[in-house]
Amino acid sequence: LHMGKTMKEDLTVVVKYIKQLYPPEFNVFSVYAEFYHNCFASQAKKSAESHLEDKDIYLLLSWVHNIYPKDMRKDHALAKELDKVQLGSLLPSSLSKELEKKYLDSEEVTVKNSLSKCLDKEIQRWKEDKEPEKLNGHFQSELLGIFVIQSIYSGQKRAQDISSALGEELSQRLLKDLPAFLRSYRDAFEDFKEKSKKHRHYKPILIANINNCWNFR
Repeated sequence: LHMGKTMKEDLTVVVKYIKQLYPPEFNVFSVYAEFYHNCFASQAKKSAESHLEDKDIYLLLSWVHNIYPKDMRKDHALAKELDKVQLGSLLPSSLSKELEKKYLDSEEVTVKNSLSKCLDKEIQRWKEDKEPEKLNGHFQSELLGIFVIQSIYSGQKRAQDISSALGEELSQRLLKDLPAFLRSYRDAFEDFKEKSKKHRHYKPILIANINNCWNFR
């Protein structure tokens, strides 16, 4: 963040005050921009090759795909000049792809674990002596019906915020994982229906789960 802010502010000074002090053939802005970019790219590469936590991978990919090319290089004071300079990406393509795969793998596992924990909690709630909650006057499981959808949507949104390509790839992955979750949910529900007919709130629980189906569709 400090390096990005410094680069943006210093290049703005070059555009406004320094460039005109030199003959055009000196390409002063290009020289400054290339040096700053190479320094920034070198630091990004060094970071990418070190051990990174998931949140650090997300931040670095955000810089590579989003913040650097869109917020910095498209800044109104710099865009015109930067368009004349071929700076390239902050990371080599191969290294960027490696980070993207790590991020997608991690995000997919996070969402799958979240769905699994959610189902475990829901099954536990069926065993309790409690009537399901009502939503707009109808029995419904807010935990299951809403939380599951939000978990998937949030995962897609995080990836989309990095790049549309990552958002699309994660969406495809999660849409393959969702049927497996739904099968687990169905099997658990069928088991409850068979074994818990004497449950005091058996009927409301059935209704709540049937009402979840509309949300999942």
